[in-house]
Amino acid sequence: MSTDTPPRRRTALERAVTTWLTHLDVERGVSAHTLRAYTRDLGRYTAYLAGLGITSPEDISEQHVAGFLAHLREGDENHQPLATSSAARSLVAVRGWHKFIVLEGETEVDAASEVAPPRPPARLPKAITVDDVERLLAAASVGEGPAALRDRALLEVLYGCGARISEAVGLDVDDIDVQTRVVRLLGKGNKERLVPLGSFAADALEAYRVRGRPGLVAKGAGTPALFVNQRGGRLSRQSAWAVLRAAADRADLPGHLSPHTLRHSFATHLLEGGADVRVVQELLGHASVTTTQIYTMVTVQRLREVYAQSHPRSR
Repeated sequence: MSTDTPPRRRTALERAVTTWLTHLDVERGVSAHTLRAYTRDLGRYTAYLAGLGITSPEDISEQHVAGFLAHLREGDENHQPLATSSAARSLVAVRGWHKFIVLEGETEVDAASEVAPPRPPARLPKAITVDDVERLLAAASVGEGPAALRDRALLEVLYGCGARISEAVGLDVDDIDVQTRVVRLLGKGNKERLVPLGSFAADALEAYRVRGRPGLVAKGAGTPALFVNQRGGRLSRQSAWAVLRAAADRADLPGHLSPHTLRHSFATHLLEGGADVRVVQELLGHASVTTTQIYTMVTVQRLREVYAQSHPRSR
């Protein structure tokens, strides 16, 4: 009499996963690397579901998929917690399989369709020091020609008002009130905001409007634009980028510098100077203070750096 244990019968869940992997290999011809990754991801998924007593695709709910995603991020005794990108990749495999079993009629509901991938952690904005800003602005005003006056005024507005590049090049002459030192910016969703104009930006704009802009505008057909190119038309975003890049090269500043770097620096320097985060929110034109609060992370990081460098018992 044979004592061999009969092989375990595969569950409907396991059979459905095997069918999809075969489909990927034979009919879609995915790479061996992709197939191995999907096999690994779905193997972990089915093991997680089996631990919950689920053996059929019809029994899987959206909560189970979301729970698996959270499980990946937390890890267990056999697996390290997955990074955001790795967990998102696993979810791609899970969502692909769920879509397939709906098309195959294994289940009527796609339990994974509404489960969003994990969001990557907020990246700290890049900001440059006040000294680097001074070097950049000094490098922008080489000479006294119309273009040099325009370039200095443009960069002063980007940094002094925290303006987006699209907001700066979209300015018209009437949007600047030099007397009250206020600039009207048109932000996302055509939302207007008034931003104070610092004395340096106001002086640079006045010099450009009086001694620079008339000569540039005369080369074109007339335009209300504040910042004008060499042909007398409105300065483009690409040309504004080139202005910044040229000034950064002359100032020997790092290559990652962008117009948004000046906006980040504007916010960071305000908060470091003691400005309230909600005031900075209004100046930047953020709809939610949550968006602005990322800059507080920058200032806290700076505090940590200073502490680590300066305190005798920080190490």
